[in-house]
Amino acid sequence: MYVILDIESTGGKYNEEGITEIAIYKHDGNKIVDEFVSLVNPERKIQSFVIGLTGINNQMLHDQPKFYEIAKRIIEITEGCIIVAHNAKFDYRMLRLEFDRLGYKFERQTLCTIKLAEKLLPNLKSYSLGKLVKKLEIPIQNRHRASGDALATVKLFELLLSKENSEDLIKLQITQNPKFIKDKKATDLLEKLPQSIGVYFFYNEDDEIIYIGKSKNIKKRIQQHFANSSHKSKKIRDEINRISFETTGNELIALLIENQNIKKHKPKYNRALKKDIFSYGLYTSKNKEGYQVLNLKKIDETKDKSYITSFTTLKQGRKFLAACVEKYDLCLKLTDLHKTQGPCFNYGIKKCKGACISEESAELYNLRVNEVIDHYQMPQENLIVYDRGRQKNEEAIILTEKGKMKGYAYVNSDKRNLKSDIEQNLVKINDDRDARHIFQSYIRKNEKKLKIEFLEFSV
Repeated sequence: MYVILDIESTGGKYNEEGITEIAIYKHDGNKIVDEFVSLVNPERKIQSFVIGLTGINNQMLHDQPKFYEIAKRIIEITEGCIIVAHNAKFDYRMLRLEFDRLGYKFERQTLCTIKLAEKLLPNLKSYSLGKLVKKLEIPIQNRHRASGDALATVKLFELLLSKENSEDLIKLQITQNPKFIKDKKATDLLEKLPQSIGVYFFYNEDDEIIYIGKSKNIKKRIQQHFANSSHKSKKIRDEINRISFETTGNELIALLIENQNIKKHKPKYNRALKKDIFSYGLYTSKNKEGYQVLNLKKIDETKDKSYITSFTTLKQGRKFLAACVEKYDLCLKLTDLHKTQGPCFNYGIKKCKGACISEESAELYNLRVNEVIDHYQMPQENLIVYDRGRQKNEEAIILTEKGKMKGYAYVNSDKRNLKSDIEQNLVKINDDRDARHIFQSYIRKNEKKLKIEFLEFSV
C-alpha cells in the first residue's frame, strides 16, 4: 500500500518551518482507497513569498486544527504504507519534524517520484512537478496547494507504475529510513554528548579531523548526521572513530571557533569555510559632484581593506544594496543597481529624492549613505560584547580592536575584574574577513539583546 501526499509549509529557516496544509491519498496500486486533506495552523508566521506562491495566509489558518489535533489521523492512514511524494525528502522531513515536536518517532519507508521518473522517463529537461505534468499532459488544478499537487502526483505515480520494469525499480528506490541509530558504535559515540550550543569535531582512525560543525544542540545535530541517508553523511559515518566538542554558551563564539578551526585543519568533508567565503565587498567613493556612490567589487585585501561589509556572492550583495535603497531612500543610479546617464528609475516613480540629477544636495544625500556605513561597517573602535556564558554566573566577552577581531574570554559575572580577566583568560581569534563578517552579522541580528561597550584599554 502507498500513501501519496503533498505538504505546504510556512517556509523559513531549515527545521524551524511548520506545516500549513497536508493532503494524503491512500493508494492500493490501482486506485485511491482513503484520503485525508486539511489546512493546519502552524503556530508560526508564514513567509511572504510562500503566501504569494500558495495563497495560504496566517488569517486563513487561525481557526484550523493544530498539528497535534490531526497527528493520530496521519499515523493511522500511513500505517504500514510507503510514503510517495514528489521530492519525498522534503515531505518526510516535515512530518518527522512535526512529530519530533510532539515527542513521537514517526518512521515510514519513502519513495520519491522525482527519482523514479528520472529512471523510467530518462532524458527529460526537467523533473519538476509542473514541467512533468505539462509534458505528460496530466491535468492539474490548484497548483501549489496540497490537494492539487498530491492528486497530480497520484496520476504521475499511476503512469510510472504502468511502465515496464517499474516494479523492480520501485523496490530499488524505496528508502528504508531505518530506526534511529541502532548500532553500538553510534550509541557509544553519542552517549556523552551535551545538548548544548557549541562546536563538534569528527576524527578518523588516524586521529585526523575530518569534519567540524557547530550547533545550538550538539547531541541532536550529531544524531541527525547519523540518521541522514545522504552519500556524504554515510561516508562521514564510516570514517568516524571519535568525537570531541567544545561548548560555548552562545552562537557567536561557536561560529568564530568553527570558522577558525576549519581554516586551520581543512577537514576533508568541510568545503565552504576552507577558503574565504565572503568574496565581494561593498565600497564607497565620491563622484565628481560630491555624492557618495556605493558599489560592489571583488575583495583584494592585499590592496584594500576599506570595504563596508562583505558578501558570499555578487547576487547576495545586490540584494543587500536593493534593501538599503529601500530602507534609506537611496538613489539607484548612485549604486551598482542602475546604470543610466539620466535620472534613475526610482526618480520616475517618485521614490528617489533626485540625487541622480543633482536635485537633492550631496550634503543631504550623503547623510543617509553615512547611516548605511555607520550601521554596517565593522566598528573601528575597541569594542567589548557581552553574551551568554556556558553556565550560571558566567558570561562571555568578545573583543575587537580597531576594526579587527581580537578574541574571547569567559568571566565570572559576579566577580568581574575586566582587565585582569581578559589578560588571564583571553583566547585569541584569527582576524579574517569571514570572522569579521560573522561578528558584524551577529551584532546586527542581536543588537537589542546584547550589551556592547567601548573598551578603554588595548589588549
